[in-house]
Amino acid sequence: MINTAFDTYQKKIATAATQDMVLNMGPQHPSTHGVLRLELITDGEIVKEAIPHLGYLHRCFEKHAEALTYQQTIPFTDRMDYLASMNNSHAWVMGVERMLGIDKDIPKRVEYIRVLVCELNRIASHLIAIGTYGIDIGAFTPFLWCFRDREHIMGMLEWASGSRLLYNYIWIGGLFYDLPVGFEERCAEFVTYFKPKLKELNELLTDNQIFIKRTANVGVLPLDVAINYGCSGPVLRGSGVKWDLRRIDNYSAYPELDFDIPVGKGEMGTVGDCWDRYKVRVDEVTESLKIIEQCVERLQKDLKRTSDFDPRAKMPRKITPKAQDYYIRAEGARGELGFYFIADGRTEIPFRVKARGPSFNNLSVISEMSKGVMIADLIAILGSIDIVLGEVDR
Repeated sequence: MINTAFDTYQKKIATAATQDMVLNMGPQHPSTHGVLRLELITDGEIVKEAIPHLGYLHRCFEKHAEALTYQQTIPFTDRMDYLASMNNSHAWVMGVERMLGIDKDIPKRVEYIRVLVCELNRIASHLIAIGTYGIDIGAFTPFLWCFRDREHIMGMLEWASGSRLLYNYIWIGGLFYDLPVGFEERCAEFVTYFKPKLKELNELLTDNQIFIKRTANVGVLPLDVAINYGCSGPVLRGSGVKWDLRRIDNYSAYPELDFDIPVGKGEMGTVGDCWDRYKVRVDEVTESLKIIEQCVERLQKDLKRTSDFDPRAKMPRKITPKAQDYYIRAEGARGELGFYFIADGRTEIPFRVKARGPSFNNLSVISEMSKGVMIADLIAILGSIDIVLGEVDR
């Protein structure tokens, strides 16, 4: 008889010792970062087992994608990782463009605008991760600071797309609209404003001794375990490996841009601990600022706007890829975001779609990381993974 995951789960609950407690954390809990239920088997304050339960926010993304055209699905990609919508639609659009064979025809200005808005969105996403992590540990001020600075980005993205959270801005073959006049200058102003604010945030939280004591040497994720569980993004890089798809796959305008890939170094504790994962996100914000500066410079000089530029010029009238199976991946704010397409070659609606949400794999490793920790440390571990439940449940 084959043991299913449910059989394994039932066995864990049934074999819990008499003195053990089975506790529910969530699904409505401020530190589960969404409607996630963690079932804990504890011996007093010590966590013996943490079992994540999903299904409280199911998006039905794949079934939606199999009932709509490739273009109509873009707003649904936004609703997966709703904190980094631009990155989601960028991955989806690149996949469809490659299936159509038009990926080399996309104008350079369009590519640079896509990278610009994606990196702005990455910073906004990481600011939420950093701010809410401070709240998890007990620091309230960084949360307010992060949301204050994130508002500037939300305002800019709203100016470009008309929406504050779910943008539907990156389209197959182009963009919904060119950047508004003055957008590049405003981006440059934001970078100038934000650099000293990031330094203040580091002084307040990153180098805070209480914060370091709560996160260093806690939730250590060995590199081999991270790889075996399919972790990606800051969770994988926090364990010390330089794996960033913007460099590995060299897609869009990233090969022409200069930026580093931050990794965990064990500066305050052990490589792969909570502090390392947090620090990777802080450093990635700095690298995203460098990318934004380079994009703004190119968009203001050799790729500057002209009166005859049409961001929709390369959009195909009909989107019907040849019959094929195709997998596209891109570096989202939380790791490898992938879409697997099966196109039948006859219609504008994909035959099958499968999404790989990085938060799903990253969350699955929590059972390994939380054995023998205190309940308070479990909160620090979960916050350091930075999940978005819309992406976990898809």
